[in-house]
Amino acid sequence: MGFDIREQVQFHRSSCPDAIATILERILQIARIIHLDEVELYFGKVNDCSSFEYWSPRNEVEALNSVLSLINSYSSCERQKEMNFLQTLQDEVLKRIQEFTDKNKVESRIDRSCSCDKEKCLEKWGESNGVKTSLKIACVEGAGRGAIATKDLKVGDIALEIPVSIIISEEHVHKSDMYHILEKIDGITSETMLLLWSMKERHNCSSKFKIYFDTLPEEFKTGLSFGVDAIMALDGTLLLEEIMQAKEHLRVQYDELVPPLCKNYPEVFLPELYTREQFLWACELWYSNSMKVMFVDGKLRTCLIPIAGFLNHSLYPHIVHYGKVDSATNTLKFPLTRPCCFGEQCCLSYGNFSSSHLITFYGFMPQGDNPYDVIPLDIDVGDADCIEGCPTSSWTSHMVRGTWFSNNHNIFYYGLPSPLLDYLRGARSPAPHAKTIEISNLENEIEVLKDLQSTFSSMMENLGDTDLVDSDDASWDVKLALEFKDLQRRIVSSILTSCAAGLNLVQDELSEL
Repeated sequence: MGFDIREQVQFHRSSCPDAIATILERILQIARIIHLDEVELYFGKVNDCSSFEYWSPRNEVEALNSVLSLINSYSSCERQKEMNFLQTLQDEVLKRIQEFTDKNKVESRIDRSCSCDKEKCLEKWGESNGVKTSLKIACVEGAGRGAIATKDLKVGDIALEIPVSIIISEEHVHKSDMYHILEKIDGITSETMLLLWSMKERHNCSSKFKIYFDTLPEEFKTGLSFGVDAIMALDGTLLLEEIMQAKEHLRVQYDELVPPLCKNYPEVFLPELYTREQFLWACELWYSNSMKVMFVDGKLRTCLIPIAGFLNHSLYPHIVHYGKVDSATNTLKFPLTRPCCFGEQCCLSYGNFSSSHLITFYGFMPQGDNPYDVIPLDIDVGDADCIEGCPTSSWTSHMVRGTWFSNNHNIFYYGLPSPLLDYLRGARSPAPHAKTIEISNLENEIEVLKDLQSTFSSMMENLGDTDLVDSDDASWDVKLALEFKDLQRRIVSSILTSCAAGLNLVQDELSEL
């Protein structure tokens, strides 16, 4: 993009609004690049009707908030004239964040018929232990339990503040009667110790965390609990393999670890508390509810955080940065990166995950188009790298996603990822390829698009026809499996449509030469 590793942006105190907008755009361009992840970098900018360039919702929120932090860091040490400029710049950033919020607001409806008595007890327990919150737990239609804002919250406001004293981390295992046994097992992780501890602690009537454990469901309903019918419904998808591998991993882990512990230390590991079903429950608890937290000693620990676990995931989260304990207050804070109105569900980001990952380990598909729903392609790039002059990029793996994300469906682009197209062009024609209207280039384009058509036509056949299953009568896992399979069909269909449209574009150009 033409920027240096370190950039200085010059401004004048008397800058007019147009000049300030230009300065902000330059700063934002740098911030967007800094916060790009691999998927965003691979696919490029997304389709957006706004006047400024756009990589992804996640990237835009990260970039805007990093610029806001930069402005705030200067505001504390500048003179009044500079402060006026910085205030104007800050106002413009907040305006951009508000525009983003208005555009991407997701309506949430509260299910008033749902009882939240246990959750109210947890909220009171939290407050008595120092929790500060501007949220309340409620049942949200289509999302289960969630956290609702009790007042209008601005960017930077702390929605939730949790004292370290009620965070469930490995220190609780260290104080338990099982630690002296577990620490002698070679290769056992602190996460596995916590998992085994929680299987017993949930039944401890005198546990400090009894109220928290009482709010947890009897079944978590993640992909790890998929039955035979749901697994069969996933035939032809990569999610089938992902779930089967995860299930096998848990089966082996249980067989190698739990029965010997129950046999050798039955007074600590009570067999009735350490069944295979209980083990799966604990695995799903930690996969779906745990968070990585950086403590003041610099250690990153996997933790359960009462109350915070009710914050749902969103593609347009209100909270992005929440994993570091504040050394001044010894609390974990959840600050807002975009506004959240009174009565609105306040969401955070679990991470940049695909729907297949979210189904397997969390048990849901996110609402809206997920830019991380990619289909990896099994392409050996090694052969092309050996061809002298092959214009391959540094990418060692390739992928596709729904072409509706792309803002460029013109000739030589077609809504498809440029790294993939460049690789396929180089594999067919080792000579350096220019995106020019010449017969040799256009003929090469036709072969590339036909190769892609063939690949994804086979993929669509493997996915089969739309399943003739009455989803209203289907079990929860079958419904989720069918929803994911429909998503896969939609992605593949968009690629086939783009290939067909691309072939028409190329053939039209050829006919005019």
